[in-house]
Amino acid sequence: MSYESDGNDPILAQQINRESNARTYPRHLPFAIREARGFTVTDMDGDEYYDCLAGAGTLVLGHNHPHVVDAMERILDRNRPLHTLDISTPAKERFVDSLFESLPDEFAARAKVQFCSPAGTDAVEAALKLVRTATGNRSVLGFGGAYHGMTSGALSLMGDTEAKEPISGLSGHVHHLPYPYDYRPPFGVGGEEGHRLAAEYAENLLADPGSGVASPAGMILEPVQGEGGAIPAPDEWLREMRRVTREHDVPLIVDEIQTGLGRTGATYAFEHAGISPDVVTLSKAVGGGLPLAVVVYDESLDVWEPGAHAGTFRGNQLAMAAGEATIDYVLEHDLADRAAEAGERLRESLDETAERFDAVGDVRGRGLMLGVEFVDPTCDWRGPGPHPPDGDFASAVRAACFDRGLVVELGGRESATARFLPPLTVSDEQLDDVAAIFDEAVAAVAGGERAETEVTA
Repeated sequence: MSYESDGNDPILAQQINRESNARTYPRHLPFAIREARGFTVTDMDGDEYYDCLAGAGTLVLGHNHPHVVDAMERILDRNRPLHTLDISTPAKERFVDSLFESLPDEFAARAKVQFCSPAGTDAVEAALKLVRTATGNRSVLGFGGAYHGMTSGALSLMGDTEAKEPISGLSGHVHHLPYPYDYRPPFGVGGEEGHRLAAEYAENLLADPGSGVASPAGMILEPVQGEGGAIPAPDEWLREMRRVTREHDVPLIVDEIQTGLGRTGATYAFEHAGISPDVVTLSKAVGGGLPLAVVVYDESLDVWEPGAHAGTFRGNQLAMAAGEATIDYVLEHDLADRAAEAGERLRESLDETAERFDAVGDVRGRGLMLGVEFVDPTCDWRGPGPHPPDGDFASAVRAACFDRGLVVELGGRESATARFLPPLTVSDEQLDDVAAIFDEAVAAVAGGERAETEVTA
């Protein structure tokens, strides 16, 4: 079977027959992609879609950006090595130059970098190993709503209990703290008062010898919770977490795997709060669309013995070339500022949709990392927030968007939040198209239309 000219159906049938039951996206995005460029993908039937998933935020320059493609072609054309473990090459050193150039001066001046296996979850595993080795402590502080990956250590940090319940043997040395979430505030009050309570809770837990929490090896947080529903951390709360962890000698790990490299309107999301973490985990965008993950951390933590952490594919030269090209392009073209501007434009349109439909409970996010949470406004509800999350409505909206040529994904509680992660190169006209399609999809579902695209087999 050639697969090149027979449309979507033969490929989808083969995927159902041969891939594991764990596959996710194809169940509700039932197409096979033939071509991709910039903000659009074209399926095997010739239908074109705006891609607001963009590799779960990986493709900050969009699909097949010429600057990135040229960088990879130079590696291939010159017979450069493709894989070198952790042996250095000019491509690797240029990548590190660009990476350090992208970091705030205060952090970069004391930074060390560890290359990992190429998924973000391995960067998280490495960061956990790093702080446990450096401090001699075992427990880690995480947060409700968090997502850090699907390997064992990262999964133990996850806020979604449903994903963890089938798995035995996860780390028991994780303590989850409340994350500020103004629409569903963990203390029943949002805004500055809720943020203060969340910060005080964390500080009291560390200061109280009767809290039951042994001295932590580290605290890990996302400056914007991505899979958790595009929930941005308040700047003042982040500053408090930095103060509290510093005063209690707890290394602060900031997970920038989805937020890093301009997406939130700053090169790194922690810069909004003006803090300097001890450890930063990076993947997705820094590989320019190819698999690459690194941990960047303060040199005071660099107490590993040789070989303490490794990974066969930590020497991916194509990814380093693509990553260097992507970082340089983002910096040279001020794409973080563009993300802030474009995100504001899209958010204004999403807010207009929210005003029209009671099923839209909240619009939030930062830069081009936005979320729209759907709710059931008719249901009697005693949980956090004014209305319960409505995952069924969100799923129907996602399907209606797909039918209209827009790819969005869901996240958050009950998968009730539609998420927008377009490339930072998206045009104003494309954003306006996205907003119009989304509004039409919400209207169709609110009016009773239920598009059916989920593949159940």
